[in-house]
Amino acid sequence: VQLQASGGGLVQPGGSLRLSCAASGSFFSISSMGWYRQAPGNQRELVADISRVGNTNYADSVKGRFTISRNNIKNMEFLQMNSLKPEDTAVYYCHVVWNGLDVWGQGTQVTVSS
Repeated sequence: VQLQASGGGLVQPGGSLRLSCAASGSFFSISSMGWYRQAPGNQRELVADISRVGNTNYADSVKGRFTISRNNIKNMEFLQMNSLKPEDTAVYYCHVVWNGLDVWGQGTQVTVSS
């Protein structure tokens, strides 16, 4: 399976962005889907993930501002990011667990700055 992320960009503080990630290839065994981010000098961290049946988990820093969702028919996942802060600036990576294996998409840059 391959992942293609899109939707990053430059946004002012308080603004919104929506990230998308499309899975292609053999994807019948995708279970968890999620988003991670990595800021310069920091380790990659979990932002949010969602199970196949829709159970969600969020980092404390994004609770109430970000919403993760998925479309199991189209094999896509989304991250709606509202009330963005400068500290949300990072490269965002989509991730799935496929046949028990971790699969990563290429990163998409999100920059929150005035």
